[in-house]
Amino acid sequence: MTQMPSIDLSNASSAPALIADLAHAGRAAQRELAQLTDSQKSDALRAAAAQIRYSGEAILAENAKDVAAGEASGLSGAMLDRLKLDDVRLEGIASAIEQVASLPDPVGQEIDRSTAPSGLELVRRRVPIGLIGIIYESRPNVTADAAALCFRSGNAALLRGGSEAVHSNRAIHAAFAAGLAQTGAPQDAVQLMPTQDRAAVGAMLKAAGLVDMIVPRGGKGLVARVQEDARVPVLAHLDGICHTYIHAAADPAMAREIALNAKMRRTGICGAMETLLIDARFPEAALVLADLLDAGCELRGDARAQALDLRVVPASANDWDTEYLEAVLSVAVVDGMDDALAHIARHSSGHTDVIVTADDAAASRFLNEVDSAIVMHNASSQFADGGEFGLGAEIGIATGRLHARGPVALEGLTTYKWQVHGTGQARP
Repeated sequence: MTQMPSIDLSNASSAPALIADLAHAGRAAQRELAQLTDSQKSDALRAAAAQIRYSGEAILAENAKDVAAGEASGLSGAMLDRLKLDDVRLEGIASAIEQVASLPDPVGQEIDRSTAPSGLELVRRRVPIGLIGIIYESRPNVTADAAALCFRSGNAALLRGGSEAVHSNRAIHAAFAAGLAQTGAPQDAVQLMPTQDRAAVGAMLKAAGLVDMIVPRGGKGLVARVQEDARVPVLAHLDGICHTYIHAAADPAMAREIALNAKMRRTGICGAMETLLIDARFPEAALVLADLLDAGCELRGDARAQALDLRVVPASANDWDTEYLEAVLSVAVVDGMDDALAHIARHSSGHTDVIVTADDAAASRFLNEVDSAIVMHNASSQFADGGEFGLGAEIGIATGRLHARGPVALEGLTTYKWQVHGTGQARP
């Protein structure tokens, strides 16, 4: 397995020089990448996926080192779940790369075309953003997902994973780069930061003009620091405080299944439900809560939720604004749609919110009025994922209102330029 160079950053002044070197190499590789055809980029990604499969045993051995270190350092169960790889998850990583390879290339796509009164023909076409820095924690699959999405969309990537997954990230990156090399694609189009020193992250965040966009993926502390310190545009979300509202007209069996899945399928992902709202007129609220409690979920509820099951403990004011990422859920009983919408408006992080109902009019109102990146009807919030949306892997879920929103995949990693065709016009 390729060894990363040891770099002394005890003198923080060396960090900007390191980032400049990496950025210049990445930008040069991005210019090479721009010369590759659609099929050449796809072939390179398929070779990267094959190399990850070929290197599977070595990758899992490196991942075992990270998991052992995480257990020794007291990482939470949710963090360990995000960190751990096995044969199934490794195959999922390789398959996700292949799925990205099979998607249409967004670069060069015509967005729209018009003719101005002057006779000029105006065309907007998608182009890569440039060099994208990705800062992430825990999940080694992000190394491959981000690399594949950036490469496919014509961008160079500078990856900086968390120290808890350092061995896994290095092994996956080495395999990915080896696959690119087999096809003659520029390996520097996907670089992994060769140090875990925090000074390098700080320099990366301030590298305006060298790094074109930063995408943080991780906990609230990481994202908040990136957004506060960055001098480079940031595409991110702080929290995944996702709500499920069980409407009075919800099908009881459907409501029970969706609520259980939305919380307990995987508690550590950003699309996991963190607050359950149950309409006071819904007839089987107690059964919904019993399902969750029996599955091992701690419920923190308001007074009416506590009255439904004695195992529900009181919720604090902070619970409604907490992303637990574990088997803990806040629960409130609400008086109809207005009450539910008001609660979501106060506490949602704008990630994913769900209504369960058989009333189409109620569903339409919810979908139109809830201002979140993803709004769902009769489905688990665990579907808030780029792969489930047919986008291939995702680089993250954006909850802002500019550039991209929701799962950010190939299209979200492009911008556009105007191409203007004239016939000799001179402006009067």
